[in-house]
Amino acid sequence: MSQKGSPATASVPAPGPVPVAPGGALSLTARVALAVAAVLVVGGILVVLAALAYGRQAAQETFDRLLVGAANEIATSIVVRDGQPLVDLPISAFELLALAPDDRIAYRIVGPGGATLTGYGETPLPARRRGGSASFYDASFRGEPARFVVLTRRFAERSFSGSVDVVVGHTLRARQALAFEIVRSALFVLAVAGLAMALLAAFAVRSALRPLRSIGARLADRDPYDLTPIDLSVPRETAIMLSALNGFMARLDRQVTATRNLIGDSAHQLRTPVAALRAQAELAAGESDAQKLAQIVARIHRRAVGMSRLLDQMLSRALIIHRADSLPRKPVDLRQVALDAVDESDPEMLRPAADLRLDLPEEEVWVQGDALSLVEAVKNLLNNALVHGRAPVTLG
Repeated sequence: MSQKGSPATASVPAPGPVPVAPGGALSLTARVALAVAAVLVVGGILVVLAALAYGRQAAQETFDRLLVGAANEIATSIVVRDGQPLVDLPISAFELLALAPDDRIAYRIVGPGGATLTGYGETPLPARRRGGSASFYDASFRGEPARFVVLTRRFAERSFSGSVDVVVGHTLRARQALAFEIVRSALFVLAVAGLAMALLAAFAVRSALRPLRSIGARLADRDPYDLTPIDLSVPRETAIMLSALNGFMARLDRQVTATRNLIGDSAHQLRTPVAALRAQAELAAGESDAQKLAQIVARIHRRAVGMSRLLDQMLSRALIIHRADSLPRKPVDLRQVALDAVDESDPEMLRPAADLRLDLPEEEVWVQGDALSLVEAVKNLLNNALVHGRAPVTLG
């Protein structure tokens, strides 16, 4: 049980780390991971489309050359005997076409008048024949899409004069397989590159966040009352945050210092007036003479007025210091500041004997500042002038 009048004591737990409330904002690592994933997805789609287009073109060019080679072999083997073109199909032509083992092969040799000399009669012919170089076209062969080439060989002999068309083609299975293989290879390369990019991105994020971890560790190791600037060598991007943090701690240090000074000044400045008031009050309590009691009460009143002014000055100073670091500057008309300072001053100070005069211009006088702080500062100056100066007092 504590004695009457003695304050009860309670243990106050030491401040621990402040928990961070989970929010909706993503971490930097997650943001970088999402950005890399988005790049990989978009890049993968573009690579697949490009690889598919390249694979189709490469496969078409490759197997078109096989068709042209086989057609040339067949066209070269055509001879004229007894006034009729004869075809001795070379094995080399079919060996070229056999490089596409899963495809169906179609060939047709067409003589003058559209007669089929040999080959498959259902092999489609081009809609328009062009002499000279080989011409390619797409058609259907036995229910499957196929690619064909037509090559024309002209004869001008005594026994035979005319042209013979050599049509060679095959289905598209090998082409599609080659195109798919190219796309698959491209996807494999993309997967390896994506994995490498992900690892590099993770390393880059860890390296980029290392200064933040250093700042956090430095703050965690600090004394709670240590508000001196953090001196660390950090990258330029992190230096902006570190500079803002040091500026915040500097403002906080000024606020803490102002609070300590206010408490110290209050304890020092108010001790004497309060003691004097207490002494005068004790004298008044034991005084029976009315005249002396009135004098004591007058002294108590003067002490109370002086202490009130002292408190006003101290609180105004603390308020100005606090607002100087916490509020943004705004346009303020100094004429209005002067009028407000006069309106809010102690009426007893503005007695007729003070002879206060206002000398304000007709035009606005704009400054960037805090109106309340300026009014308090002008009130302080005005009160000092009224107390310690000589009449008349001019405010302008």
